[in-house]
Amino acid sequence: MSLAIVYTRGKHGIEAPLVTVEVHIAFGLPSLSIVGLPETAVKESKDRVRGALINSGFEFPLDRMTVNMAPADVPKEGGRFDLAIALGILAASGQIRPEELARIECVGELSLGGELRPVNGILPVAVQARKAGRTLIVPRENAAEAALVDGVGIMAADNLLDVCAHLNGQSRLACEPHQSTADRSAPDYVPDFSEVQGHFQAKRALEIAATGRHNLLMLGSPGTGKSMLAARMPGILPTLTDDEALDSAAVASVSDLGFDVRQWRKPPFRAPHHTASAPALVGGGSNPRPGEISLAHNGVLFLDELPEFDRRVLEVLREPLETGTITISRAARRVDFPARFQFIAAMNPCPCGYLGDSSGRCRCTSDQVQRYRGRLSGPLLDRIDMHIEVQRVSRELLRDGTPGGEESSASIKARVMAARQRALERGGVPNAWLTPQQIKQFCRLDDAAHRLLDQAMEKLGLSHRAYHRILKLARSIADLADSNAIEVRHVSEAISFRRLDRRPATPP
Repeated sequence: MSLAIVYTRGKHGIEAPLVTVEVHIAFGLPSLSIVGLPETAVKESKDRVRGALINSGFEFPLDRMTVNMAPADVPKEGGRFDLAIALGILAASGQIRPEELARIECVGELSLGGELRPVNGILPVAVQARKAGRTLIVPRENAAEAALVDGVGIMAADNLLDVCAHLNGQSRLACEPHQSTADRSAPDYVPDFSEVQGHFQAKRALEIAATGRHNLLMLGSPGTGKSMLAARMPGILPTLTDDEALDSAAVASVSDLGFDVRQWRKPPFRAPHHTASAPALVGGGSNPRPGEISLAHNGVLFLDELPEFDRRVLEVLREPLETGTITISRAARRVDFPARFQFIAAMNPCPCGYLGDSSGRCRCTSDQVQRYRGRLSGPLLDRIDMHIEVQRVSRELLRDGTPGGEESSASIKARVMAARQRALERGGVPNAWLTPQQIKQFCRLDDAAHRLLDQAMEKLGLSHRAYHRILKLARSIADLADSNAIEVRHVSEAISFRRLDRRPATPP
C-alpha cells in the first residue's frame, strides 16, 4: 500500500496528545518531507530514520515520500516520533504488515543502527494509551516507568527489528508486567527524626504540619538545626496514593531530570538554592518545562535562607500556594502544571543571624532587622500557616541525648497517617485544603474558643486569611488528639504558631 497510518504521542506539559503519523509514497524524484509543524529535532529525524532502516536491512524507498503529523497546528518536538515515522515508511512500502498498526501506539528515538533510545515523558503516554485502549510499544529503558500504569499493555523493544518482527508475526514482543511498587532492593538512606536531639517544639510543629499539609516557616540562628529538621519531613509524610503518585511521576517524567521508578509513591522533596531564578522555580522555556514547585507536587518544597531569595521570585509563589497550579504562557503555547506542594521554609531572625541567641553576638539595629524581614511580603507570610522559632540545643542534651532516646520517624508517621485519615474521611481533603464552606462545617468552635480567637485577632491584627488558617491548624491539632471537637487548648496551640504576627524582638 502507498499510505500508512501510525499512532504516537506528543508532549504538552504533563499531557500526551495523540499524534497521527500519515506516510504517503508516490512516484517522483526521491525525497522525504515532513509536514505538520515539526521543530528542528523532528525535521532531523529523516536522516536518523534513513540510517536506521538501511542498517537494519530494510529498503529505503527511492520515491517521493510525505510524512504528515496531525494535528497540523500543534508543534512537534524531540526524537520521540522516529519509530512511528520508520514504521509508517515500512508499512507504506509493503515491508511490514499494516494490520496491527491500528491497535498499537509507539514512542521512541532511533539510532543510526536501528536501536531504540529512551525518551522522556513516557508516563503520560502510557496513561493516554490506556484511555485509548491501545497497546504501547516503548524502548526497553522506558518499560519500567510505563509499567507503573495499570490496565495498559506495555511492550518493550531493543531495536527496530524487534518491533517489525512483532508486527509481521515472526517473533512476538512480551507484555511487561504491571509494577505496583518500585524495586527497593537498594533503598536510599532516609533521614530519621531519631537522629535529632531535642527540638521538641519544632518536631511537634512538623508533625502538625505533616498531618494537615500546612505550610511552615522556621526562624533560628545558624546551626540550630532548621535544615536538618526539614530534611526529615518526608519521612513522616503519608505514602502517596496511586493517583497522587501518578501525578507526581508524570511531572518528573516530562522534566529534563526524568523519573526514577525507585521513588514511586514517595513524596518528593525539592530544595533549590537561594540563587534560583523565577523560571527555575515556577518553570518556563520556549517549550515550557516544569519548575521546582511542580517537581514538588504532592511533596515538600523547602526554601532555606528564605530572605536571600529574590523578592520577585518569592512573589510568584503566592498564586500556586492558593490554587495548586501554575500557568506558563508563551506566544505559541500555554501550559498548566500542577503545583500542590507543602511549603517549608527557614530563615535567620536578622541579617547576622544571632538575634535572640544566647551567645549575645547580635549587633543588628531595629531598622536592619525590619529591612531584613521586609524582604518577605505580608501576603506571602499570610499564606504560611505556622511560624516557629528553632532554639539552640543545650550542650548537655547534645552530649547525653534524651533519656530513653528520641522518637523515630516511623512512630511519628503512624500518628500522622491516623490523623490524616480522620481528615480525609471527614472532608475528603487534608485540612489545609478545606474550602470556606468546609471550614464552617468542620471547624466549629465553642464560646470559649471563639473568645480566645477573637482576642488574638484583635491583639495581633490578624487578616481574615490568617483567621481561617488558624481554624484549619486547630482542626489538625484536634485530629492528632483524636478529638472530634476543637477545644480551647487546640486553638491556643494554633495561635502560638503565628510567631511573625507578633512584634519582633528588640535587638540589643
